[in-house]
Amino acid sequence: MLKQDLNIFIDKNKSEIVNVKISDIYPNNTQPRLYFDEDKIMALCESIKKYGVLQPIVLRPDDDGKYMIIAGERRYRASIMAKKEDIPAIIKDITIKEVMEIALVENLQRENLNIIEEGKAYKDLIEKYKSTQEELALLVGKSRPYITNTMRLLNLSEEVKKYIELDKISSGHGKALLRISDDMKQIELAQRIIKENLSVRKTEEIVKSMLEDKTNKNKLKEKDIFIKDIEERLMNTLGTKVNISAGKKKGKIEIEYYTDEDLNDIIDRLLEE
Repeated sequence: MLKQDLNIFIDKNKSEIVNVKISDIYPNNTQPRLYFDEDKIMALCESIKKYGVLQPIVLRPDDDGKYMIIAGERRYRASIMAKKEDIPAIIKDITIKEVMEIALVENLQRENLNIIEEGKAYKDLIEKYKSTQEELALLVGKSRPYITNTMRLLNLSEEVKKYIELDKISSGHGKALLRISDDMKQIELAQRIIKENLSVRKTEEIVKSMLEDKTNKNKLKEKDIFIKDIEERLMNTLGTKVNISAGKKKGKIEIEYYTDEDLNDIIDRLLEE
């Protein structure tokens, strides 16, 4: 459940409802949701033909006398299908950052985002508008590790991310696949998951076996079972590949990361432990 109620978020300065010409309205190109179910929009279109738009959309005015959609793009699309000339709306003069936050909250409340779209929305707010993971966690009612782990899925290969977006594999499968750095091997295992309907647990076992095989090929002798156990525990804690090389007088711990965000998260996790 989101901590931030959408109506309170939008109506902090309550505005009257006005009718706005649909020709003066355009979608928000920072909208986190990329896919719209056309069947559901068609059903909404039929409802609007019969009853009208029962809930106003929320708009932001621009400098050209037009309006960008903050919330309600499905109602806007369905109204176009229904050949409506205008639509009831609430006008809010707010920042683009607030527009993105409201769009994110609206979609999460309606469960309209897949996990990849959600991760991209978090990343955009952090990179473009300097939001912090703590701020986003409070905004959407999630934990900071949830925000971090969701964004980490963006490090998967493009094809694997597409499988998650299309609901062919789960985010749990994606998290397991993150431990494989080779894109082709990621894709091959993702395709095997789909073909054989593998569970997340089975996928984790396969990934673990793949990593162990790779490690063994690069070593002349079997790694000490104690060291392997520490590696496994560190990998589970940090969510990335860890390799420990033990020598006679000194050793080395190698921790992989792919982005600055990954590095910051690893540091946070190490300091928390």
